[in-house]
Amino acid sequence: TSRWLGDVYKRQVDSSDLPLFVSREILQESRDIKSIRDGCTKRVLNMITELSEKSPDKFLDFWKEFGQCLKEGFGEDFSNKEKLAKLARFKSSTHSSENDFVSFADYIDRMKQGQEKIYVITGESTQAVLSSPHLEIFKKKDIEVLLLTDRVDEWVLNFLNEFEGKAIQSITKGALDFDKIESNEAKDAESESVDNSDKFKVVIEKATKVLGSAVKQVRLSNRLTDSACCLISDEHDVSGHLERLLKSAGQNIPERKPIFEINPNHPIV
Repeated sequence: TSRWLGDVYKRQVDSSDLPLFVSREILQESRDIKSIRDGCTKRVLNMITELSEKSPDKFLDFWKEFGQCLKEGFGEDFSNKEKLAKLARFKSSTHSSENDFVSFADYIDRMKQGQEKIYVITGESTQAVLSSPHLEIFKKKDIEVLLLTDRVDEWVLNFLNEFEGKAIQSITKGALDFDKIESNEAKDAESESVDNSDKFKVVIEKATKVLGSAVKQVRLSNRLTDSACCLISDEHDVSGHLERLLKSAGQNIPERKPIFEINPNHPIV
């Protein structure tokens, strides 16, 4: 990898004459400098793309070393977002071994019939997200979820919200809609659960009263199969993982009230 990067930097860069005195203003505003920057970026991305296509194993070694740096480009280089998205690699709920990484294209090839979204989950580590209760329904339905465990990933999701027309959705935020993926039997079971929601009215009212202003809402969950309950963020709120990252960095945290979901089929409930 080091030798390959060395070859990149040894390439000649042609440009117009630059002034001998190089100030910050020149670096930021000069059209020549911008042309050099854009040309070098394009050349490097093309070389990395070629490496990923012709030598996947070598590219994987490169990605392990420099993947987090490339991810920063989603927010800093919007014009190359599509190229970066094709290069991005992640572990997933079905491919989570040490040397097992998948691309967005790989994920789309394995999507269930009727599935319209790319599902992701963020967390501190692969082990942590694999044990998350938010994954339970996806494991039951055998729907693959990408595991985003780099600290930069939460930031990346602010700029990367779709790939090749497929929306990217965090499974810890908002409601889940499996209507077009599920079998009729599964739909009937969920419909029956919703129809019997009056049965749990007392539990929901009691939980709402006890939790008070600590939560935004208490509701029945369609994402839990084994756990009794979980916390999720509203669709436009920060995630719980991002909230923890901001706290650890001493940053101001946007006000967030989580949604408390309970599993109507759990013995405790």
